Amino acid sequence: MTQLDFDRVPSAIGEILVACDGTSLVALDYADYEGRMKALLTKRYGAFRLAPRPDPLGASARVRAYLAGDFAAFDGLAVTTGGTDFQQQCWRALRAIPVGTVTTYGRLAAELGRPKASRAVGYANSLNPVAIILACHRVIGQNRDLTGYAGGLDRKRWLLAHEGVRM
Repeated sequence: MTQLDFDRVPSAIGEILVACDGTSLVALDYADYEGRMKALLTKRYGAFRLAPRPDPLGASARVRAYLAGDFAAFDGLAVTTGGTDFQQQCWRALRAIPVGTVTTYGRLAAELGRPKASRAVGYANSLNPVAIILACHRVIGQNRDLTGYAGGLDRKRWLLAHEGVRM
């Protein structure tokens, strides 16, 4: 059975869950979506156990720093995601979206060399196991609508405003 170090970080947008495998962050989600996080971890690891550990790999401190306005807090933090090759491509592209900017699902699909795959990009985003860091909140609809966010649109709106994005 895989053991994952686990912590809970209180925040203005709800409690944030952090899971690490000893070398990298493997999950970051919201407490009200804990079931979703556990389902994704089960798909990836099979049997696993969440072992409470304060600030695993310094990830919890980085979450608090980001929420306090240090937008470079996640730089250099090792993240592993599992997922298909396409999902991993999408998630790497999400991490590359600069703070304070947004892109569309269509533009992201085009950047991945699959200009007609905007729905597939949206689906991959919905399965993102590492919220905030793999910045699916920075992906919006073609007409600048706040569409889809596994953590809920209120959180997406808060994260974008926190980063200085004016919608």
